[in-house]
Amino acid sequence: MSRRKVVSGSLALMVRLKDIAAQAGVSVMTVSKALRDKPDLSSSTKARIQALARQLGYVPDASASGLRNRKTRLLGLVIPAPTDPVYSRVLLALENQAYERGYDLLVAYSLGNPDREESVIRRFMSRRVDGVFVAPVYRMTASAPIYDDLVKQAIPTVLLGHRAPFCRQFTNVETDDLGASDGITRHLVSLGHRRIAFFAGPTHSPWAQERLEGHRRALRDSGIPLDDRLVFHAGSTVEEGAAAALQFIQESPGATAIQAVNDLVAIGAADALLNQGVRIPQDLSVAGFGNVLVSEFFRVPLTTVRQPKLRLGSVAMDLMQKILEGERPQTVRMPAEIVHRASTGPVPA
Repeated sequence: MSRRKVVSGSLALMVRLKDIAAQAGVSVMTVSKALRDKPDLSSSTKARIQALARQLGYVPDASASGLRNRKTRLLGLVIPAPTDPVYSRVLLALENQAYERGYDLLVAYSLGNPDREESVIRRFMSRRVDGVFVAPVYRMTASAPIYDDLVKQAIPTVLLGHRAPFCRQFTNVETDDLGASDGITRHLVSLGHRRIAFFAGPTHSPWAQERLEGHRRALRDSGIPLDDRLVFHAGSTVEEGAAAALQFIQESPGATAIQAVNDLVAIGAADALLNQGVRIPQDLSVAGFGNVLVSEFFRVPLTTVRQPKLRLGSVAMDLMQKILEGERPQTVRMPAEIVHRASTGPVPA
């Protein structure tokens, strides 16, 4: 008996292949072949069965198909948060690429918590996803059980960001943070700045360490002595940037410019400085990193580094496709470019 029932006067259909076969007067196998567009049926038969399937409202059971061919056409994605200004663009690119290639993307958020990251990845594994994209929650440990299990179960995995000891065995796509940070420091030096404060990020994050090292490399190459008193630990948020700026004002290190580890820190710092009467860039230049949307529309448009966020997502999908096809692709390191805006200027007289 066909699994059809009337709901509120309209016909609600839960149509199976056997229902289509009964109405078409053919076998279930013929219906299956027609819906899969197999070549051993005539075009007229396929067209008739496909039209009937559409008329009845037939929807293929993806989970049943996945059980047959061991592919679910599902990909999992773990990013820090839905409001993260960097990964929102990466998500947009990944979802579009997944759609174009016939995959559905399951999205979850780690919120920067390793336990939550592990939990959502395990949920993906229970859904038998074909692959996983992860923006890692960085930790100091040399290993992490969930990443070890991804390797043991041979689940195709692409990291969105830098590798660390606990996830070094995976393919990843990353920005050349070292070179980009070097470039923005050289920009400040070209404006005459020689005492440049650096608002550093989390010490356990490889991207933050690369940006600090890029800054130091540019100073060394420019013949400017390193001064640890000009390095302030600022974290990665607007609030932490504002707190670092107040510490900067209190300590008065004599800097004429601030280079922040990311745009959120730069914006938090610049806002606090402006509220204290500091003029940007007349009294103090400020530069960020990331080119998040708000950086262009801040009170003083922010000089920053444009990360290729959409391109990062597209390249990550390309890497995943190669892994799914049995290849072992190498890390892709992508260049970034400096965006000059109003927040940086010549060193004050």
